[in-house]
Amino acid sequence: MTDAKGVAHLTKNDFQKTLDEAAKMPVLVDFYAEWCGPCKLAAPIIEELGVEYDGKAVIAKVNVDEQNQLAAEHGVMSIPTVIVFVNGQEVDRKIGFAGKDGYVAMIKDAMDGEN
Repeated sequence: MTDAKGVAHLTKNDFQKTLDEAAKMPVLVDFYAEWCGPCKLAAPIIEELGVEYDGKAVIAKVNVDEQNQLAAEHGVMSIPTVIVFVNGQEVDRKIGFAGKDGYVAMIKDAMDGEN
């Protein structure tokens, strides 16, 4: 399900499909929890990226409390953890709040890797 800001909210049922459909486009996934302070700092930035990268990258969120199996499958031990996937493969990971510049750099690095 994608919200009005262009951010997909993924579950175990659509996570892999989202990665597959993105093909060569980077998929940035924010693994978060509602109660997590640093996650709350990241939330508006993730929403901004959803708008700014619409059509160029997929910006998504996974609630680790609701999707703990998915978090475990991807080795998420601390939150926020932001992972970038290209062609279904992890290409970058940041643990903790990286700020907008950090997340933008992750997306740009993934895009540059595909050119």
